[in-house]
Amino acid sequence: MSDPVLVLDGIAKTYNPGAVNEVKVLDDVSLSVDRGEVVAVIAPSGAGKSTLLHIAGLLDTADAGRVILGGEDMTGLSDRRRTGARRADIGFVYQFHHLLPEFSALENIVLPQLAAGVSDSAARAHARDLLDRVGVGHRADHRPGALSGGEQQRVAVCRALANQPKVLLADEPTGNLDPGTSDAVFAALMELVRTTGLSAVIATHNLELAARMDRTLRLKDGALV
Repeated sequence: MSDPVLVLDGIAKTYNPGAVNEVKVLDDVSLSVDRGEVVAVIAPSGAGKSTLLHIAGLLDTADAGRVILGGEDMTGLSDRRRTGARRADIGFVYQFHHLLPEFSALENIVLPQLAAGVSDSAARAHARDLLDRVGVGHRADHRPGALSGGEQQRVAVCRALANQPKVLLADEPTGNLDPGTSDAVFAALMELVRTTGLSAVIATHNLELAARMDRTLRLKDGALV
């Protein structure tokens, strides 16, 4: 029996509608992601996968269609409620780590927890546990500039999972890494996803990584196939 955590229903998105340079990026896209399921989305650059993830993550709005998160329809909600849902229920990982450079790896994972009302001691304990689980606990007190690219992405994954979201959205999370480092970071990401029962939608160019997920979809001509 399916237990969808994230549902996209008939999502459409067009940039510059009615103009000469109109671009239909998404056309009636539907997707259902079950609890604990990891879905790969493969598409060439410019095909709309980032737009798809931004709409799914409530960072952008669709021209038509619905985003249903944890059984609740997000369509038409106020910006405040969408922001609250995004902070509580969605984790993001990007191709670039976007860690705050003035804070340590540990502090980068503690901060979103503090914003969610978690006590400092509990936030630090959870952050250390996450870092240990992805193999960079010994680098907890280092700032991002002192970390390797692979270490930075592992910390970014931990930050995305800090508030125990319902779904993880990752946009080329290993795209900037060499093959060996990419494989190690992806393995760490998958270990966390599997052990927490998290759902995930991961956009990637890497067919080998996609094959290790539960399901692979291709975004082509604005549609998922």
